[in-house]
Amino acid sequence: MKEALIEKDRGKLDHKETKRPFVLAAVMLAMFMAAVEATIVSTAMPAIVAEIGGFSKYSWIFSSYLLMNSVTILIYGKLADLFGRKPIFAFGIIIFLIGSVLCGLADSMETLIIYRFIQGIGAGAVMPVATTIVGDIYTVEERAKIQGYLSSVWGISAIIGPVLGGLFVEYISWKFVFWVNVPLGILSMAGIGLFLNERIDKKKSSIDYAGAMFMLIAISLLMIVLVEGGVRWSWTSWEVAALLAVACCFFILFIFQENRADDPMMPLSLWKNRSILLANVTSLTTGMMLMGISTFLPTFVQGVMGKSAMVAGFTLTTMSIGWPIASTVAGRIYLKAGFRATSILGGIFLLAGSLVFVMLSADDGPVHAMIGSFLLGVGMGLTSTSFIVSIQSAVDWKERGIATATNMFMRNLGNTVGAALLGGILNSKLQTYLEEHSAGKNLNIDSANNLLNPESDLSGPIKEVLESGLSIALHHVYFVVFLLAILSILFIFFLPKRELK
Repeated sequence: MKEALIEKDRGKLDHKETKRPFVLAAVMLAMFMAAVEATIVSTAMPAIVAEIGGFSKYSWIFSSYLLMNSVTILIYGKLADLFGRKPIFAFGIIIFLIGSVLCGLADSMETLIIYRFIQGIGAGAVMPVATTIVGDIYTVEERAKIQGYLSSVWGISAIIGPVLGGLFVEYISWKFVFWVNVPLGILSMAGIGLFLNERIDKKKSSIDYAGAMFMLIAISLLMIVLVEGGVRWSWTSWEVAALLAVACCFFILFIFQENRADDPMMPLSLWKNRSILLANVTSLTTGMMLMGISTFLPTFVQGVMGKSAMVAGFTLTTMSIGWPIASTVAGRIYLKAGFRATSILGGIFLLAGSLVFVMLSADDGPVHAMIGSFLLGVGMGLTSTSFIVSIQSAVDWKERGIATATNMFMRNLGNTVGAALLGGILNSKLQTYLEEHSAGKNLNIDSANNLLNPESDLSGPIKEVLESGLSIALHHVYFVVFLLAILSILFIFFLPKRELK
């Protein structure tokens, strides 16, 4: 009976040839690469900006990567269901590594943004396909327990990522924060290729390229508005109104296309399940929260508190430590108390962590930032683990790839919108403050480049104005993160009490 359940749950794997321990190790390595990418780049960004300039384009480094990640994640999820996990995983890794190499060769903010686009195209396959593979080779009960192994990856990367980032920045070059992905990606790709064996039915399938294009255009236009609104254009300008109108049109076209496509990129039928709907919507808001902290906290610690890149990196480390600890515990809580109770507990931690950042000041020091990061990480670990396990349990093998990808798409969409929206708020508030307080010093947003450069010789009054302006702008960002935490826990309370089987 147990063997039959496992066979039904895992779908089309050749269990006699698939070596689960080695496949799990390869999946963990891929997740490690993604986790390190998140922490190491954020740690190095102040140094990158200090060397190549372009502080006003700071958020584009994250938005460009997340934009392509968000759009392609759905395509990869669908392709993994049609053609198997192995070829799609390998293709994504290769593109990701090409982008990583190019990012290390960038000599301007513009070229770095372009190369981050390429990196994001490949990154769309890494996490969703890796997570789907885990759903294939383990049962529901095993998936809850296996989170402890997967979560350990985030804990290890939480320590190694900021340390490596700080060492590369201070002693070698920021370029190595991108090049470190190359050996990791090659090893992970080799592990999946050698030890995962699938039996895929050959059938004629169509790819919803039109749906992907409509979504890409809609998100791109929305991102441009959020980044440039209040900076290049007034929020009430005709440019903003026109871009929003066109974005809405393409989003409507996307919905129409998904309803008529034979193989839709995002099957709308998945959204009819209340648990999946609310889990995905909450992933959107928590994704925005995550980006608000991971992107701009190093800037606060270095630019406002005056600490080193290494210290700034460690303030993010505690988030990545809290996340795996909570994910490990979530697997046990879910089996005993249920999906909704686990998610509510996570929402409470999200609220507590965001409140710490709202009250954060330069005089508090980095320890307070670490505490807030840890609480936020615990909340993310509890909610994200519960969402993934429940969603994968609600669908069969043929839909597991796209169902997993849809949830990750919503979180990445939150990351994308969050980076753009919060980056726009940061730029807008900083620009307004500098216009009101520069007193003929001709300061602008890009003047913050010098604030993040430890070798700059800023004079006392100019440095004080920049620090005050950056602090006020970042506190507006953290207040929005707090509002998103409130919204997240409200969504969680509407989750159904009946648990998925």
